[in-house]
Parts: sequence; structure tokens; C-alpha cells
Amino acid sequence: MRPGLSSSVYKRMNSKDFVGDPNRADDVSDRLLNPMDQDIGNPSWKPSLPHVCIATVSSFLFGYHLGVVNEPLESISLDLGFTGNTLAEGLVVSMCLGGALIGCLFSGLISDGIGRRRSFQLSTLPMIIGASLSASTISLVGMLLGRFLVGTGMGLGPAVASLYVTEVSPSSVRGTYGSLIQIATCLGLITALFIGAPVKEIVGWWRVCFWLSTVPAAFLALCMEFCAESPHWLYKRGRVAEAEVEFERLLGGPHVKLAMAELSRSERGDEGESIKYSELFYGRHFRGSVLAMLLMDILGRKSLLVGSFLGMAAAMGLQAIAASLSDQGSWHVYLSVGGMLLSVLAFSLGAGPVPSLLLPEIFPNKIRAKAVALCMSVHWVVNFFVGLFFLRLLELLGAKILYSIFASFCLMGAIFVRKNVLETKGKTLQEIEVALLSAV
Repeated sequence: MRPGLSSSVYKRMNSKDFVGDPNRADDVSDRLLNPMDQDIGNPSWKPSLPHVCIATVSSFLFGYHLGVVNEPLESISLDLGFTGNTLAEGLVVSMCLGGALIGCLFSGLISDGIGRRRSFQLSTLPMIIGASLSASTISLVGMLLGRFLVGTGMGLGPAVASLYVTEVSPSSVRGTYGSLIQIATCLGLITALFIGAPVKEIVGWWRVCFWLSTVPAAFLALCMEFCAESPHWLYKRGRVAEAEVEFERLLGGPHVKLAMAELSRSERGDEGESIKYSELFYGRHFRGSVLAMLLMDILGRKSLLVGSFLGMAAAMGLQAIAASLSDQGSWHVYLSVGGMLLSVLAFSLGAGPVPSLLLPEIFPNKIRAKAVALCMSVHWVVNFFVGLFFLRLLELLGAKILYSIFASFCLMGAIFVRKNVLETKGKTLQEIEVALLSAV
């Protein structure tokens, strides 16, 4: 425990005080949550911001490794001897997605087992090793192995980032902080494209592109040593005193008692044996970018998701109309481009950043890590198959029918969100859990 904390304005309770005496915890929670007590306002966003920014480096790496082979792919294929082999080129691009699925599937077990901070650090190891292998390889096999290793880190890091940002952020700015994950991913993609630009002028530059990715990975591993651990994870592990210390770092001393009381109250309903993945499919657990950063805590998650799906449905409709009018002049090209731009805008305002924030919010602390890992793994599977079959379906069905199907799915998504998704704006994680349980 750091010096100076003993003089805090509150008296800490050890693990036995909270866990061993439920009645006392009830009394403490009731007193602290009494609305007649003095109003201390919302916690400041400043103490938690550095911790959130460090965590989003994992999302930056995710974006970087998605885009790092785009520009250099031709040079890579030439140097490694598979020029003209479209299957091999496709594997170089997509191999990291297979690794990401594996990393994401195990992210819940890992983050629950060793904590959020250590999980971030662990995710950097395969990214550093894999990038180094890809940068130094002289064969296609070495490149594919390196990309797969990088993918496992890509799958682990962002999943843990979603958990971590949700658990360390004040409820008043959680939406804003959640959008930083999407922004970091976009910055990673842009950086990869920018760094890859000289690849056609400088021989072997593609190796430099991979080597450079080890720098932010090492930075993340080092800085996480000084970041706060998730108080929710610490409390779940019975390390109550440490959870109090981290709450003080993240929220400030005056807010620690209230945060601990809320956490104690919600956790009491989740006591018992550990959760298995099978339990996520039944029972009560089954329910449940810059502009987005500014709007998520103003308009709310649900409104942004509904608007995003409707916007993407309109964009897909424009694409279908453009395809049906392709023989009536060149203006249909502008319609198609407009649909594409609208799709990107609508996605970046809702469907892109909101799920990574909403998923950790709606699951109770006991199952949060495993549930988020499972949901994000579904994302990777669907992403893989959409990429795999899109061109084939375009050939078989044509653009008009295919984009009409996409528009229909977007409309179904908007209807589902409107009827089933809980608005979580401005609510603490404990208030969200109570609201979901009351709806069962």
C-alpha cells in the first residue's frame, strides 16, 4: 500500500468485514446509498483517463496489425516467392483473424485468472514474437506463423480493453472512454497505411513495418506495470482492501465508500460456484468515432445503435438502387459512393464503438469476462465468413439482391435493439445489473 493512504478521509474495511459479515455489509450499503446522505457529485474524469489511454494501446495495435500488410503485400509476395498465388496472399491477410478467434475465446478465462493488467501484458508477448518472426522470415510458412501469433494477441488485448475501460471508468464518462477504443483502432489502421507508403520505393521496407509494431507493444507491457488493476476483479478475488486502494486512484477518496458499497451489494447476488460457458446460454444471463465519443453519454447507447443500424440500412438501400440503375448513366456511381460513405459514417457512430462498451456493461461482474469473450468471438466468426463468401455471393446473387439482404439484416438489428436493449447511459454497473434482473 502506498504511503499517505492511511490518512484517507474514510476508514477502510478488510475482506473479513465485508465478506464474513453480510449483515454489517447490508447496513453499510444501506447507509452509504441513502439519498439523504450528502451529495458528493460525479467523480472526476481526470484520474482514470491515463489508465484508459494506456489500455487503448492494445486497440491501436489491433488496428495496426489489421492494416500492416495492405500496402506491402505485393513486396512480401515477391520477396517470399509466392507472387501470383492469391490463396497465399489471402492467408497472409486473414491468418491473424484465425489467431484472434483463439485469443478472444480464451480472453475471459485469462483475464479472470490473472487479472486485467497481466492479461494486457500477456497479450503483448505473441504480438512482439509474431511481429519479429514476420519481419525476419524468409518463407511463407514463417510469415503465416508470425501472423497467427500476432492474431492471438489481437484477440486477447481488445477484449480485455473493453472489460478494463468499463470497470475503471466513472459512469458519467464511460461512453466517452469506450469510444476511445474505436478511435485507437482507427488510428492504428491509419498509421499502418502511412508507414507502409514507402514500401515500393525502399527495398525490404515491409520488414520495417513489422519491426515498428513491437515498439507500442513493449510500451503497453511496460506502462501497464504502473496502471491500476480493475477494482471489480480485485473484489471478486476477495482482495477488498486492494480494490479500495484502486478505487481511490481512479475515482478519488470521497467516492470510495459509495463505490465499494455498490460493488458489495451487487456481488452478494452473484456468490456461489464459478460460471461455466454453458451458463451463458440459459437463465437470467442470456438477456442482456469522435462524434460517437461526444454523443454516447448524451444521446445514449441505445439511440446510437438504433440510428446506426437504420443509417446502414439506408446505405445498403442506396447501393442496391445504384446497382439496379447501373445501365442508366454514370451518375449511379455517385449514388454508390454516397451509400458507401453513409455506411462508414453510420457504422462509426454506433455499431462500431457501442458494442465494445455495452457488452461489458450489461453482464454482471461474475460472468463479465467470459460473456464478453464469447460475444466477441462470435464477432470474429461472422467477420471471417462475411469476408470469405462476399465475393462469391456477389457473383451468384448480384449486387442488388445482396445489398437488399444486408439492408434487411440492418433493419432487423434496429428492431431488436429498440425492443430488447437496455439504455445504460449514466448508470453505474450495479444499477444496470439491477435493472436487467428486474426485467427477467
